[in-house]
Amino acid sequence: MGVQRLLRLRMASSHSCSRPAAMAPHGARPLSSLLFAPSPAAARPRSAPLSCAARPCRDHAPAGRRFPGVVAMSSSTPTPGPVQKSEEEWRAILTPEQFNILRLKGTEYPGTGEYDKFFDEGVYKCAGCGTPLYKSSTKFNSGCGWPAFYEGLPGAIRQTPDPDGRRTEITCAACGGHLGHIFKYEGFKTPTNERHCVNSISLKFIPAPEEA
Repeated sequence: MGVQRLLRLRMASSHSCSRPAAMAPHGARPLSSLLFAPSPAAARPRSAPLSCAARPCRDHAPAGRRFPGVVAMSSSTPTPGPVQKSEEEWRAILTPEQFNILRLKGTEYPGTGEYDKFFDEGVYKCAGCGTPLYKSSTKFNSGCGWPAFYEGLPGAIRQTPDPDGRRTEITCAACGGHLGHIFKYEGFKTPTNERHCVNSISLKFIPAPEEA
């Protein structure tokens, strides 16, 4: 009996030690390994989310595409007037100074124009095509350095916003020659509260007795 009991005890001890550690139940694992073990979903690689720079979201996307340093161009194009000439024809009849301002939209230096401080009675015509533009009675001293008028003759002046939207260009309605710019609501005591700032080179003055 003693020998058989001894053999049973040895067999029982050999079975308990032969079980591999990997097959041990969860209860035999350390508690820390169960708490901090990564879940299967967390173990899978996750793609990084796109930023607003790569995929602009609706809240951060600009309303329109903007480019620094580029201005918006006006979509309106002035209708050509009745007097139309080619560039070569304008060069032939205009002086280089007149061509630079009337056709290339240049500007004379302030205080240097012939009609800046000129207030004789008569009519100012376009130096390019001779169309009457302003009466001398509408001219006033604005102190800006260029001839100033508070209104032009009916239908003689065309107004077109500059591409930058800051000013409004005035041109001869007949030939499209550049005159200058118009400014409004500056506080001058004139009937229209406007200032047509015109280059002297763009004008040709006709004295009152010669108007007809």
